[in-house]
Amino acid sequence: MQYNKTILPNGLRLITIPMKESPTVTMLVMVEAGSKYEIKDKSGISHFLEHMCFKGTDKRPRSIDISRELDGIGAHYNAFTGEEYTGYYAKSHPDYVEKIIDVVSDLYLNPIFRDEEVEREKGVIVEEINMYNDLPQRHVGEKFMTLLYGDQPAGWGIAGTADTVTKMTKEDFAEYRRTHYLSSASTVIVAGNFNEEAIKNKIEGVFAAMPSGEKASKLVVQESQTSPAIVVEKRDIDQVHMIIGVRTFGVNDKRTPVLRVLNAVLGGGMSGRLFQRMREELGICYYVHSSNNPFTDHGFLDISAGVDKNRVQEAVGAIIAEMKKFVIEKVSEAELQKAKDFLVGNMYLGLESSDSIAEWFAHQEIMHRPLRTAEEVTAEIRKVTAEDIQNVAHEIFKDEGLNMAVVGKAEEGEITSLLTFGK
Repeated sequence: MQYNKTILPNGLRLITIPMKESPTVTMLVMVEAGSKYEIKDKSGISHFLEHMCFKGTDKRPRSIDISRELDGIGAHYNAFTGEEYTGYYAKSHPDYVEKIIDVVSDLYLNPIFRDEEVEREKGVIVEEINMYNDLPQRHVGEKFMTLLYGDQPAGWGIAGTADTVTKMTKEDFAEYRRTHYLSSASTVIVAGNFNEEAIKNKIEGVFAAMPSGEKASKLVVQESQTSPAIVVEKRDIDQVHMIIGVRTFGVNDKRTPVLRVLNAVLGGGMSGRLFQRMREELGICYYVHSSNNPFTDHGFLDISAGVDKNRVQEAVGAIIAEMKKFVIEKVSEAELQKAKDFLVGNMYLGLESSDSIAEWFAHQEIMHRPLRTAEEVTAEIRKVTAEDIQNVAHEIFKDEGLNMAVVGKAEEGEITSLLTFGK
């Protein structure tokens, strides 16, 4: 997997990944602007702005002008907002690479904010917030983040609240763009089948006038915990949705590859420890999975499950026991090898298309990681030992980093005594 990175004269970063045999090409723009860059009374503005960028430009004044042009070439296009970035992309047949660059760069660089469109989109986003609140398996994740990080940007929902969203104005979007949508904070990625020299010239031309300057920074995440913490939101539903997790490390920490392998042992597919214990042995849930979530300056590992409301205590005890096993005994060589093969195999399966490869490099660049190919990441994974995993387990599976969020018919008092790794 070959790539080239160029810093354009205005500071914009360009990464090109030529794939001669690819039947598609993807153009992706990512910017260091997400919910962690927000202030409280403007919570959700990164996500709202992402929506507004599709509402029209001077060249394409209506949202239908943008969508019709991209639909007219059969393109796949969208945008996404996270805690630390926002991305805009389009994927098409290689014949239309200049078209998708023209459209995506236009909506990224030249959005217009009409009062009537802002007001209309407020209703859309409030309903999006309501939708997520009505999905307990999604809502419990927001409860977990608030429990971990409290009243700071890391603890706020990406979409904001109905109150913050309905108060936003077009002036707010313009100011946020002036503060964050700068060339030095943006990365353009083009992956797939294209003429590299021609596309570099095209990108440099369309982004030449992009504003530069000093980018506004985000607050450093503050973490403080001395004992297990729990939050319960009671709802009259049949299942209890829970997340149990621990604080870990940032994305550039040298222990991150170890955490990836540990997580694969714990929740890697239907042969992972959690699936085998919770579904195959106990028959206690339909879904159970674990994830490792590293950010630039913090991280967490969590386990999510939806269980019968009458078996909550049993589920909590089983999950804690699976976490403790990593501390008590080393992972066997066979299980370690399987976890590594699972990670490597899934990684390559996830890099089959131009859009997935574009995102692969974009996330590394926007999170200020050294750019690494799949082969280099594979080598990192292969180096992890059972002793490495046990050492990291000793560091993270401890009461002062243990947290649990619950949505459903559950009593906090019945769970609290179980939420401990013990001595």
